[in-house]
Amino acid sequence: MLELRPTCEHCNAPLPPDSTAAMICSFECTFCRDCVATVLGDVCPNCGGGFCSRPVRPARNHKGDNYLAKYPAAATVRHRPVDPAVHARFAAALRDVAPERR
Repeated sequence: MLELRPTCEHCNAPLPPDSTAAMICSFECTFCRDCVATVLGDVCPNCGGGFCSRPVRPARNHKGDNYLAKYPAAATVRHRPVDPAVHARFAAALRDVAPERR
């Protein structure tokens, strides 16, 4: 079950369950679109992978109790700001490699 983390790991901006600004990597590291574009350059600082839009969990029960009230978003904040200079060095070799090839 996707965790739906509540904030951007870098800037701590709120990313509620219905946010279209939330981006995740395959390990569910969660960042806002702005940080992915301006700080991270589409390179996850934790694993080196790329990002995609985090899906929005349905707010209403359309079928089979698969909705937000039954499976709520996570409440634990993971605020781990990225050092831009350190990340730039890490990401330098990965930026020119498409995320699906990393």
